[in-house]
Amino acid sequence: MSTPFFERWFANHFINRIGHKSAFALAMVLCMGWSVTAAVRAPAEPAAALASHEWQAEWPAQWDGAALRPLALSEVEQRFADHFPGAIGRMTDGTQTLVMRQVTQPTRMLHPAVDCYRALGYRIEQARLERDAQERMWRCFVAQRHGAQKLRVCERIEDARGTAFTDTSAWYWAAASGQSNGPWQAVTVARPI
Repeated sequence: MSTPFFERWFANHFINRIGHKSAFALAMVLCMGWSVTAAVRAPAEPAAALASHEWQAEWPAQWDGAALRPLALSEVEQRFADHFPGAIGRMTDGTQTLVMRQVTQPTRMLHPAVDCYRALGYRIEQARLERDAQERMWRCFVAQRHGAQKLRVCERIEDARGTAFTDTSAWYWAAASGQSNGPWQAVTVARPI
């Protein structure tokens, strides 16, 4: 024999489950709609230029007043660059190494430097945000691998309007949703300490 308490509890529990599942389904539909809208709004020109290899990045001749000289990409870096939506360049000013990436479309191939260094076997310490002498904000950390010399690594991403990002995921979502327009320049600076 059922009591009114259990009937009310069962009805409320059943209704709550249906409500939660309906809300989840609605959220999924909205996410898919947003993804489709973002994909349709994405400009087709950069992809076409990349496919024909006509697009070339112009790398700066100097960085913060110091002359830069180009460095060759390693074989692994070149294979990655061949599929990257944009261009990748390595250069040095004699005291530090700069990796510059010109990005033509939102992509998950633009990884945070900390992930790349970890994948190469580095231990990461002292991760934090810092401002440089030019008042630019950077995400920085110290990387060391098996007793080798420590590196101070800093990175940032800047869009076509000059808006800067220190978080790759924040950049990606801003770019994918149309809140940030490219091309974007991602800079990673590594110097021995």
